[in-house]
Amino acid sequence: MDVKALQGMEAEELVGKVHELKQELFHLRCQHALGRIENPMRIRQARKDVARAKTVLREKQVSGHSKS
Repeated sequence: MDVKALQGMEAEELVGKVHELKQELFHLRCQHALGRIENPMRIRQARKDVARAKTVLREKQVSGHSKS
């Protein structure tokens, strides 16, 4: 996931994206537990994508409160 694409989203969209990415991570972990995952490195990438989305969301929340 590209940071610039995340920064272009609204806060509500980011919340949805974080939820979507967490679901994907859950499914990847389930596949890994069952031994059916093709690329185990995808779990690591999904974790980083969740962190990026949460970071951008937090930046937007902080900047929104400081402008008030």
